Amino acid sequence: MHKDPMALLPEILLLLGAVATLLAGSFLPRRRQWAARAGAAAALAASLAAAVYSAPGDDRTVYAGTYALDGATDAVRVIVPAAALTVLALASERVHGDRRETEFCVLVLLGSLGAVLLAGASDLLLLAVAYLLASIPLYALAGWGRDARGAEAALKLYLLGVLLGITMLLGTAVLYGLGGATDYAALADGLSGAPRAALAVGTVALLAGPLFKAGAVPAHFWVPDAASGATVPAAAFLTTVPKIGALVALYRVLTVLPEQVLEWRVLLAVLAVATMTLGNLAAFAQTDPLRLLGYSTISQAGYLLMAVAVAGRAEALRSLLLYLAAYAVTNPGAFAVAAALPESRTLEAYRGLGRSRPLLAAALTVCLLGLVGTPPTAVFMGKLTVFSATWDGGMAWLAVVAAVNTVASLFYYLRWIAPALSIRRPGPAPRETGPSGGDGERQAETAATAEPERWAAGTAVTAASATLVLGAGAGWVLGVLSDTLVR
Repeated sequence: MHKDPMALLPEILLLLGAVATLLAGSFLPRRRQWAARAGAAAALAASLAAAVYSAPGDDRTVYAGTYALDGATDAVRVIVPAAALTVLALASERVHGDRRETEFCVLVLLGSLGAVLLAGASDLLLLAVAYLLASIPLYALAGWGRDARGAEAALKLYLLGVLLGITMLLGTAVLYGLGGATDYAALADGLSGAPRAALAVGTVALLAGPLFKAGAVPAHFWVPDAASGATVPAAAFLTTVPKIGALVALYRVLTVLPEQVLEWRVLLAVLAVATMTLGNLAAFAQTDPLRLLGYSTISQAGYLLMAVAVAGRAEALRSLLLYLAAYAVTNPGAFAVAAALPESRTLEAYRGLGRSRPLLAAALTVCLLGLVGTPPTAVFMGKLTVFSATWDGGMAWLAVVAAVNTVASLFYYLRWIAPALSIRRPGPAPRETGPSGGDGERQAETAATAEPERWAAGTAVTAASATLVLGAGAGWVLGVLSDTLVR
């Protein structure tokens, strides 16, 4: 058995950071909980630095072949802490002084650790454990705000997560019975002679877990409720970080399955089409920007699944990793704008933002057009490489369907951008219904009149700048990324 604790230094730093943050927050007074948050940020930064330092090492598996250290794991080790740091930055003013500030930071650290372990798991049992670690903190994170909407989001997330987690364990048991092993190297050999029907049942059941974490059809129902019901920082984390680990985990486990026995590529292609199409169609009628972003993240999962459908083909892994990096920058940037203006809960409330807050409006425009895939943003380069890999992988029809969906998605993103950049001055702020049901209890603020939260606004501008920089340097990033996958 290959034991090498230092090979897992980035993961260990995330775990130690979670423990240290929890202990520090237990003894710090409420007004000084920011110190625990600073410690959590330091742990994420240290994990990211350790990942960058260890990335040039040899590709191998550790701990009896249960955990893979290769190009995919190296990339996720960098992307996940970077995305989590962005979430902590946009959450600064929302969680500051809250009695559960430390809890938020600990949950972010543990959720990040679970996502990294999902991506690196090279054994079905470790995959199941990583799924639990990546899920349980998210249930608490969805309900962190302790309000009715958050409780509903947490309950839906929990019930669906438990159901699909059990389904995933059923698939694990079936594949173990067919292949006689749980580690991917031995499983790949053992499944080559498995009965087709039993292999299909085990595979579909196993995929339920990662598809749930990715927010893909048919396990997508929790996404819009979590995006609009949880606090904005929690929603940004829920719709970004778990997707990273889940999609790499999907890619890794599917390369184990024998294509000559099971046509899993067709299944993934159909799921990709259903996911991107449903996400786009459902977003058309949304007036709540957070719910719109929720359906947007579903459609993004569909585009990302295209690379999984051609897993093992040339450039498929590198294109997936580039797209994930671009998404991890751009999606939290859009949520950061919503976090900066928490009282603006309709698209129309953003009217006039460009006149009063031009930098914030520019950040919103860049991030939303980036999610469409507009050059020169990072998501454009991610989509371009994924579409190219899909076309070269023999699924030209899938690339065409995705291109049509991309054009269609422009409609609902423009429904948010148009009022924000409108030169017409905003009208009188609408009156909101008070808690007792009487009309006119208080005057609602619009984005043009509200004072934005500084940390969230700064995070939005930084993320928008980063997506442009990453888009410009996408060629260099592709050259750095490795297409190696070991088991």
